[in-house]
Formats: sequence, C-alpha cells, structure tokens
Amino acid sequence: MLCAVLTLFPGAIRPYLDESILGIAQRLGKLDLEYVDYRDFTHDRHRTVDDRPFGGGPGMVLKPEPIFEAVEDTERRFGSFHKVMLCPRGRRFDQAKARELSRVERLMLLCGRYEGFDERIRDGMTWDEISIGDFVLAGGELPAMTVLEAAVRLIPGVLGCEESAVAESFEEERFDHPHYTRPRCFRGMEVPEVLLSGDHGAVARWRRQIAESFGIAGTPDLTATGITAAGITAAGITAAADRTAALGSAKRMSSRSGGSHTEDESGMQPRSNSEDTASRQDTDS
Repeated sequence: MLCAVLTLFPGAIRPYLDESILGIAQRLGKLDLEYVDYRDFTHDRHRTVDDRPFGGGPGMVLKPEPIFEAVEDTERRFGSFHKVMLCPRGRRFDQAKARELSRVERLMLLCGRYEGFDERIRDGMTWDEISIGDFVLAGGELPAMTVLEAAVRLIPGVLGCEESAVAESFEEERFDHPHYTRPRCFRGMEVPEVLLSGDHGAVARWRRQIAESFGIAGTPDLTATGITAAGITAAGITAAADRTAALGSAKRMSSRSGGSHTEDESGMQPRSNSEDTASRQDTDS
C-alpha cells in the first residue's frame, strides 16, 4: 500500500508511523508513506492555509487552493488515490471499514485543522468521509493514524501471526475472549483452570462462550455483561465463567489423565521462538 498523508504537521506523526507494526510494514515493503504538507502549496509569503469564514463566526477555515493543489500534485506523481477525509460528518470507522481500506493500493488521508474545510474541498473532489467518534480533536492527525494502523495490520504478511488479525474483537461481531499469561496466580487472582487443562477443545469452547457472554461488539450498553468504559470487569469474567461450569472438573480430570499434550510446570503449552516473536509483534500494535 502507498499512503499519502496530507497534513500541516508531518513532523508530529512521522515518529509514530515509523514504529511498531507500521514501521515493520514499511521495512517489509508492505507500506510506503508519502508525507504531504499542504502549506507547501501556498503562494504568499506568509504561507497562508486558512482564512476567516464568510458570514462571520469563530475560528478559521482551511482554504481550498492549497489542498486542491496538494491533491492534484500527489496524484500526478503517483496516480489516483482512494481519498479519505477525516471529519466529524463522516461514517463511523469500524473494523469492516479497516478491512476494506486494507485492500486499497493507494490511500490518501486528509487531515483537517481549525474550524474545518471550505465546503468546496468536499464538492470539488470525491472523498470517503470517515469519523472515529463523536468527540472533538485539534485536527485529523490522530484519526489518520488510527485509520492507517487499523488497516495496515490487516494487510497479509504484516503481522507475525496471521491468525492474530482474525481471532480478535470485532472480526466476528463479538469481543475477543480474555487473555492470561504467567504467573498462574497474581495477588490472589487465578488463571481459569480450563486454560491449564491442555484440552484444546475445552479451551476453545470456554473462550467462545466467554466472548459471547460479553455481548455483541458495537452494542451501546454492555455494562450488564461486565463491559465498562474501563474495559471488561473481573466480575463480568467471573459471571461468564460461572455459565461455563459444564466444562468443569470432570472434563479437566479426564483431559489430565488421558491427554497427550506436553505442558511445562505452569500448565501452559511451550511455544517456539517464532511464535513468541509473532506474539510480541502483534502486542506492539
């Protein structure tokens, strides 16, 4: 993917885009970034990109000339782009949209500032308008980085473990299941026994049942199922675990007595170095 980011502050976003998953994608040749400062397309000595709104009102409005010229120059050099305008009026960004954008060959992200865009920027070009939520930011740079990271991590070959992009929240219209790692007990909080059983079928069923108990991803009010603004509560996990008691001690005892899975003393399956590397790469995202 070639992504052109049109922004007044390329220096503010470049460090983040060069790190972690997005940095890996660039080093793998899966992502090329072109930073376009549309202030470079002004023609006055003050390099003016904004002006007062006709009809009065607070704030300043981004002028059409620098943005039109920046878009036209970029498309002359690289070809046509799928053009995204980050703005409050746009469609709410979600995982389905991220997957759609991950298949785009050339993506352009336009970051606004101040009171917004002169409406002729919308009218004079074809834009895919996207919003990341109903709140106010100083500009479109953070939304652009959000959209780009969500899309790029879905490009085949970017993540160390391809399964990571599939088995996660929102991919199946449900939240991901809870995750645990060493130690088995931390401050009195135990890892659920089923995860230590070595019975992959029981683990898969437990994870799906827990995830389904959290509700449908995108549902406005999930507090009754243990989802809060701070995340999934311990009480929510406990309540969900209680509903999976059918996977209890008899199943675990059976798997421990007759199973052939290799475990270390923690009860966890040993992982290869390559799996550890893939896991760390996706955690970075």
